[in-house]
Amino acid sequence: MDKISLAGLFLGLTVIVAGHLLEGGSFSSLLQPTAFLIVIGGTLGAVMLQSPFAVFKRGLKMVKWVFLPPPANHQKLIVDIVRWSNIARKDGLLALEAQIGGQRDPFVAKGLQLLVDGTEPNRMREILEVDISGQEASLRAAAKIWESAGGYAPTIGIIGAVMGLIHVMENLSDPARLGSGIAVAFVATIYGVGSANLIFLPVAKKLIANISRVIMVREMLLDGLLGIGNGDNPRIIESRLQGYFADGSI
Repeated sequence: MDKISLAGLFLGLTVIVAGHLLEGGSFSSLLQPTAFLIVIGGTLGAVMLQSPFAVFKRGLKMVKWVFLPPPANHQKLIVDIVRWSNIARKDGLLALEAQIGGQRDPFVAKGLQLLVDGTEPNRMREILEVDISGQEASLRAAAKIWESAGGYAPTIGIIGAVMGLIHVMENLSDPARLGSGIAVAFVATIYGVGSANLIFLPVAKKLIANISRVIMVREMLLDGLLGIGNGDNPRIIESRLQGYFADGSI
């Protein structure tokens, strides 16, 4: 669980509501179903229009990464790579075939299979880098729907505000209906700007950060597999791989 994401979301929403209350406002004045429908519904529609269904669906599923980042135990992976290196140096690359069946990650299994097949290191790099690039492009495209939502929401909020003002102008002769129209106008703007800067854009940035971490683990694995293929000393491989996350970023 990424506790800082939960804390950030809670803090951001709480201080805004608290500031509104301290200025003498009421909590109910921030609850405008019409404004919510316009902003969230309009933003959702715009994102759906620009995105293929598969990308949109994957982007929605990825939101859980904000609070539950994908597991990426790089230390365990380094231990495994060093173990594979020792096996290869002792019994040859063909001995790694016994390690393939127990791999839950298809990328790891594919890398080991390429080693067992005697693929040249340069050729193996080309093959696996295509997989890495494809995965990164797919993940970033899915995360981009949240960034797009952050761009559309403020504009949709302005549309809601204008619609509220139109409603006000149409009912100038009825003072009882002016208050609700003005409330929708201003609250729609708050919903648009607030959702963009407190939810959509931060979610996009967090997803991109997690994607970068996943890709770095892939690149570290590729480096280790190439080291095994080149016959590097296991200690040298381990030392090189530790440098990927020497700053404790994972």
